[in-house]
Amino acid sequence: MAIVTVPEKSVAVNPLKQSQALGASLAFLGLKGMIPLFHGSQGCTAFAKVVLVRHFREAIPLATTAMTEVTTILGGEENVEQALLTLVEKAKPEIIGLCTTGLTETRGDDIERFLKDIRDRHRELDHIPVIFAPTPDFKGALQDGFATAVESIVKEIPQAGGIRSEQVTILAGSAFTPGDLQEIKEIVTAFGLDPIFVPDLGASLDGHLEDNYSAVTGSGTSVKQLRQVGSSAFTIALGESMRGAAKILDERFNIPYEVFGELTGLEAVDEFLQALSILSSNPVPEKYRRQRRQLQDAMLDTHFYFGAKRVSLALEPDLLWATVRFLQSMGSQIHAAVTTTRSPLLEKLPIKSVTIGDLEDFEELAVGSDLVIGNSNLGAISKRLSIPLYRLGLPIYDRLGNGLFTKVGYRGTMELLFGIGNLFLEAEEERVKHFFNDI
Repeated sequence: MAIVTVPEKSVAVNPLKQSQALGASLAFLGLKGMIPLFHGSQGCTAFAKVVLVRHFREAIPLATTAMTEVTTILGGEENVEQALLTLVEKAKPEIIGLCTTGLTETRGDDIERFLKDIRDRHRELDHIPVIFAPTPDFKGALQDGFATAVESIVKEIPQAGGIRSEQVTILAGSAFTPGDLQEIKEIVTAFGLDPIFVPDLGASLDGHLEDNYSAVTGSGTSVKQLRQVGSSAFTIALGESMRGAAKILDERFNIPYEVFGELTGLEAVDEFLQALSILSSNPVPEKYRRQRRQLQDAMLDTHFYFGAKRVSLALEPDLLWATVRFLQSMGSQIHAAVTTTRSPLLEKLPIKSVTIGDLEDFEELAVGSDLVIGNSNLGAISKRLSIPLYRLGLPIYDRLGNGLFTKVGYRGTMELLFGIGNLFLEAEEERVKHFFNDI
């Protein structure tokens, strides 16, 4: 059981966390024909757009209500109304995701009333679902905003129908990359199941070229698929942050669910495949039995480099949980752990303590580590402390291929094993080199 520590200081120095609005927009981008709309100033939207473009190196559709000093004082209903009408006319979206920001949340705009009044005045908006996610910047973090958006989606869209025994809903949390979701989809379909991902970043942000330019997302979970979610026989929630959305589906449609905190590591993948086998009444396909043997061999090859290594991590709670469990399964020690927001997982972490803080806290705690793990903002810290950095999370702006990076399943675990293991190997070679040079 970990002791959760929150430093008592007035400001965040070198922030680690990303905003809730950014997390919500990322979730919305996993829906087809979507354009996320930020209710706030232009700067709020521009910042989120820059982060996502640098990380995925893709065109990211985002819109803003462009609040000014005057509209902030007088109220933002007209801005929301004009933004919705303009988007429907110009971008022709199939669905719109509306996120609030710190500016409008501080003012206290009643967005649900705004939307009701706007729809009463404009019947042409009746065919466009507008999903509202309250995401103030001044509390929570990316994972919270992502979870809030998914909960709003499953509250607003799904409609009950006849149960389809082979259909499963997969609620994918913010800890999973588009490459992760593609791997999970391949695994689930191999058991004869028909998955609906909410959201499906594996289809929208996997780095593919569309035939024509579109002002909205060209791929992802469609509105038609969302309306079939109520007919699923089972819900698989990936990440503890998705538990709330799974509960909503259970309450609305009496759909049973199971939460998988991680899909990285031999034991975690074994449990996932066993659950799919029971759910589908089909045996584990032979290709995954072979991949399991490959992973076992990879663990034998790499465990010499992982054993007793001190690792410090700065990650969102769901991703922190999965990475800590994986590292400990390989014999590594967690030297320090810093995260962004509260989560039921934090107290359950099998480490001494975890800090909800910033990168200043992390730099102080990480001294003496053999490896640090986090996003690209840890690069300067890694250089100052002369400790190797393994990039994980968001944003990663100094490496290519972030959309297709995979860390789940047997293949993804091997990719993670070799990536981290190679850093340990390089560090070991450097130490040996310096030793002989000193002699």
